[in-house]
Amino acid sequence: MSIMLIFLTAIAAIVVWWLAQQRLASKPWLEVGHAHDPRRAAPLPAAKVGLGVFLAVVGSLFALSFSAYFMRMASSDWGALPLPGFLWVNTAILALASVALHWTKLRAESRHGEKARTGLLVALAAGLAFLVGQLFAWRALSNAGYLLAGNPANSFFYMLTGLHGLHILGGLAALGRVTMHASDAGFDRRTRLSIELCAIYWHFMLAVWLVLFALLSGWATEVVVFCRQLLT
Repeated sequence: MSIMLIFLTAIAAIVVWWLAQQRLASKPWLEVGHAHDPRRAAPLPAAKVGLGVFLAVVGSLFALSFSAYFMRMASSDWGALPLPGFLWVNTAILALASVALHWTKLRAESRHGEKARTGLLVALAAGLAFLVGQLFAWRALSNAGYLLAGNPANSFFYMLTGLHGLHILGGLAALGRVTMHASDAGFDRRTRLSIELCAIYWHFMLAVWLVLFALLSGWATEVVVFCRQLLT
């Protein structure tokens, strides 16, 4: 339970910080008479608020899953499975997609349309490569005898990586729509906002994957044990 509270608190702190950075806490009642002041901060788009709420929900879902993982691994029937080395490559690929989208966001803001289109295609290709790599990792484990129902650790591996993969698939669908819209309408204000939202989403999914990877590899467990020793 304490692990779950730590995860949820961390997620809430990140979301509050992000919304504060997006000027959600602005006070429009103090800005009367300055409607045409060019120095006044632009209102936060509703899409950003919606994304922030959605990521908070997704983060809570993963936090609950991670907490269940920690509680279940204390059982006597738990047997850790070896992680395929290809997961390191997958991590680098997902990081590439995140970096590519950040670069695309900067190019779109500076009106470098061709470079931004290239960045979108690179991010799409990297996202697809990550999913294919996850399937290869699943196949390697199943061929080695680590099947879904063979052990609770196996079940959690497939469940957690599958849950993350579904969110990556959803991100690819959104990114594909943005790419098609950029090809048809160019990099107008709506497209630039969509690219920014996609970048935020992929940064978040990269962060979730890094925590998940640390959890599955055992690093997170060592950190939790150390924290518990400090608290006792």
